[in-house]
Amino acid sequence: MPGSIQQQVDTSKPARLNALTGLRCFAAINVVLFHFSNPQWFGPLAPVVDAGFVSVSYFILLSGFVLGYNYNEKARAGELDLRRFWEARFTRIYPIYLLSLLLSWGQLGQEYQSHTHAMFWAGMVLSPLLLQGWIPAIATFLNTPAWTMSAEAFYYVIFPWLARWKRPERVQPYLWKMAGIWGLGMVPGALYMAFNPDGIAHPNRFSYGQWLWALKYTPYAHVASFVFGVMLANLDQMVGRSGRLRLILGVGGFAGIYWLLALGPRVPYALIHDGLLMPLFGCVVLGLAGNNPLAYALGWRPLVFVGEASYCLYLLHFNFWNLIHDSHFWFWSGLNRFDPWLSYLLLIGLGLLALHFIEKPAQRVLRGWLHVSR
Repeated sequence: MPGSIQQQVDTSKPARLNALTGLRCFAAINVVLFHFSNPQWFGPLAPVVDAGFVSVSYFILLSGFVLGYNYNEKARAGELDLRRFWEARFTRIYPIYLLSLLLSWGQLGQEYQSHTHAMFWAGMVLSPLLLQGWIPAIATFLNTPAWTMSAEAFYYVIFPWLARWKRPERVQPYLWKMAGIWGLGMVPGALYMAFNPDGIAHPNRFSYGQWLWALKYTPYAHVASFVFGVMLANLDQMVGRSGRLRLILGVGGFAGIYWLLALGPRVPYALIHDGLLMPLFGCVVLGLAGNNPLAYALGWRPLVFVGEASYCLYLLHFNFWNLIHDSHFWFWSGLNRFDPWLSYLLLIGLGLLALHFIEKPAQRVLRGWLHVSR
């Protein structure tokens, strides 16, 4: 029942939420289209593609939710082994992350030319350590999307303490606490708007500024989204999985996101880049974590199949795009008239191959060495 809490703590492995994996498919593809397309090609979906960066904010919030969904109860029961948890996170993200850096070595010359010597060598040292995101000037060093893994690594470090927070007893007071985290998440963007430290009259996706890069690419600017996701996992336990409420939340969340994105430049870029959409993302997650037609639709097996490769697709899409187009394969094969559509399909295929032939085998090897079961 909505608002009720099970009295007995259950620390068994929770059920899979296939609809959220299915949505990851669309979110990852949207990031690809954001980087390598003209949004106007997509008609009514143009506002969504043009604001593809919000998919990354969704990924960060979803990461907090999924970890909370799987581990909050274990942490509160004192059953979360920190060493094994961090080893499991490392084996999950690092193989593909390392591959993305290795495939980016062709960018070294460009990175050397575009940074001071100190920043270049800082990037060389910090990127393999998942620390480059703390310095805005080198946050996108070598592989642009890799900054998110610098943020995620930090969030994994702090997660066990977030997960131990007291289990909420009533919905309404907890919603006010989540609203407080949402408010804190709006602070970086609001401060940027108030002080305009880069002197940019109307910031947008193409703007560049040192402080704008800090807002976009650093772990501290997005930590509220992750915390919100962890808290959302607690709220998820307080709402029945069946019934109309979950469906209303999911549909309303999608509609609200589309409406805000369709407003375009009328919504300040500094706010929508992360914090503003947090409650709407939360509605979508709660909707898809339930039993309703929307969740069943996004839990369709082909979507889940591609969604499982979303991490590979997201982190490697710059690498794969450069490999495809530097090879000039489409031109000498006579298929260039079908590009970029063939490239999009090939990127998805390469993401699936990376998942099944690199990520999963590497995970098994690393987890065997470290004796990590999960």
